[in-house]
Amino acid sequence: MSNLDRQATPTVCGGRGFVVAEPVRELLSPRRVPLGESTEVRRLLPNLGRRMVGAWAFVDHYGPDDIADEPGMQVPPHPHMGLQTVSWLHDGEVLHRDSTGSLATIRPRELGLMTSGRAISHSEESPRPHARFLHGAQLWVALPDAHRQVEPHFQHHTDLPVVSAPGLTATVVLGSLDGATSPGTTYSPIVGADLALARGAETRLPLDPDFEYAVLAMSGEAHVDGVPLMPGSMLYLGCGRTELPLRAESDAGLMLLGGEPFEEEIIMWWNFIGRSQQEIEDARRGWMDGARFGEVKGYDGAPLPAPTLPPTPLKARGRVR
Repeated sequence: MSNLDRQATPTVCGGRGFVVAEPVRELLSPRRVPLGESTEVRRLLPNLGRRMVGAWAFVDHYGPDDIADEPGMQVPPHPHMGLQTVSWLHDGEVLHRDSTGSLATIRPRELGLMTSGRAISHSEESPRPHARFLHGAQLWVALPDAHRQVEPHFQHHTDLPVVSAPGLTATVVLGSLDGATSPGTTYSPIVGADLALARGAETRLPLDPDFEYAVLAMSGEAHVDGVPLMPGSMLYLGCGRTELPLRAESDAGLMLLGGEPFEEEIIMWWNFIGRSQQEIEDARRGWMDGARFGEVKGYDGAPLPAPTLPPTPLKARGRVR
């Protein structure tokens, strides 16, 4: 998914200096951002005070939207560099095309994982015809320096491992949870899991104390470590936890995001993650002149132009503002 903000601002992230080394309960409110013709997303990362959770650097939650008489998601071809995109749905479908020739329809609780490496471009759209409702999350994972020049590729996994407990079904999206490991390729210690809680469920989820964590509320009413979460909000939990108490007031859907704190400082601007101003400038130029990111074939429309770079220098700094 693209960051469609035409006034794109640089985000400086990473480094361990601002990681909360103990359990906390930091509630993050979303910023509403238009996406394409008829979709609005709730952006949780980067947030005003919290830029990353492990290697997770970007989190958008959207829907559930009634798109029966709408075009739905329509994101034209756009570039990515230095990251992985994760497409995760609870309702609807997303048709993915990219410059490596991949073509896939992603459906609920299937993993669409695109590794940009040094350069890729892709489009995302609701198929025609499409389901009435669209509801999901789009997330980015920052690639560490040792792997950010890998060959671009796309993975579509329709059968993911599940961890169960009374009233809880946890689908492992990326990384490992309670002994179950996703088939999705990762490049740093990380976890992403979809948590489906039944009404009245009360359970504890095992965690890695070396990871920092956050929980995104997708639907329903749930309490996470005693904090009530409404859909479209996210609770940052810090590090040092061995388990996470969960309680559901209704059927509820959550996403658990975590990982080892990302040691490197990065610059995130528009759809690029880099380490220097020159890298970002080169990527923008490579997209605008068509020389670097390849071509997305089959999308009915023009690619997105890049925003203008800000007048102030881009510098990699810490994880929080």
